[in-house]
Amino acid sequence: MSSNELEDHRSTSTTRSLLRCGVIVGVLYLTVGVIQGLVRDGFDFRRHALSHLANGPGGWVQVANLAVCGLMVIAAAIGIARVLQSRAAGWLLGCFGFGMIVSAIFKTDPVDGFPPGTPLGVPDTMSTSALIHLTGGGIGFLTLAAACFVVARAMSRRNQSSTARLSFICGIVVLVGFFTPVAIPNGSAAIAGIWLTVVVGWAWLAVTSTQLMRQT
Repeated sequence: MSSNELEDHRSTSTTRSLLRCGVIVGVLYLTVGVIQGLVRDGFDFRRHALSHLANGPGGWVQVANLAVCGLMVIAAAIGIARVLQSRAAGWLLGCFGFGMIVSAIFKTDPVDGFPPGTPLGVPDTMSTSALIHLTGGGIGFLTLAAACFVVARAMSRRNQSSTARLSFICGIVVLVGFFTPVAIPNGSAAIAGIWLTVVVGWAWLAVTSTQLMRQT
């Protein structure tokens, strides 16, 4: 094997490893989050987002979950940018991962009975940490949707119409889920919108990363 061939092999191996992060990160994030939600007192999937798990005893688990998964998303973004030769896709998806890291550093406020002892309902005021958390998450979800659209265009140029359509639809769904709390100012609707955005976003990243791994 020549030096050029060896370099190409190493580059391909690295790219596949980066994309592998995109395949597994969603499963990791949801598994860790759901397990916490099932075992921690006071947590209700109908009223609380997974980010609320960062509060109270044991909150460090969700903080670590957000931080580690954010780094994995950034790794996947680099892999996707390499294969598609699209800096825009890499930067947008990387912003989503960075938003997760910001959300890990700045926790949201306790809300609606969680952790135990927290008054029911939504607080009238918001701490600076919660505001930064919300801003980081909002920017992250918007850039995730934008990444879906950019990848859809890149896939269309590669004559992969089915993958392009799927990516475009996922981008629309992520936006719908993100703006649901604005359109329907109801606690349950807001949580449902967040869940829709998170699940569809992770599924899109896994499918896209898997597809690109096969082409590498």
